[in-house]
Amino acid sequence: MCTLYNRITDLCKSKGVSGSRMCLDLGLSKSTLSDIKNGRKKGISTATAQKMASYLNVSVDYLLGEETKKEQPTEFDGLSEKRKALMQFAMSVPDDKADMILQVMKTILKDD
Repeated sequence: MCTLYNRITDLCKSKGVSGSRMCLDLGLSKSTLSDIKNGRKKGISTATAQKMASYLNVSVDYLLGEETKKEQPTEFDGLSEKRKALMQFAMSVPDDKADMILQVMKTILKDD
């Protein structure tokens, strides 16, 4: 699992975020990465792998070390940096918070 840990932490560094920040943003336990590093976790779920890969803008195969191609094209290519940041934030929102954030956004737009 050390390879997975190293891949995740390297990707986080290249994105300018800490591993704990990524876990927080994705609604994962703060101990997720240390559990992987120390062998307390033998792997991660498909859902967690998909969340992390999306957050880090790589394929799940790359994240898991099964592919050497790092970046994956996204539907966000061609958007302004502000819109890309909004989309990345939206992708990192845990499902249990998505409805609340969506309602806040709709309320803000109603006022304009």
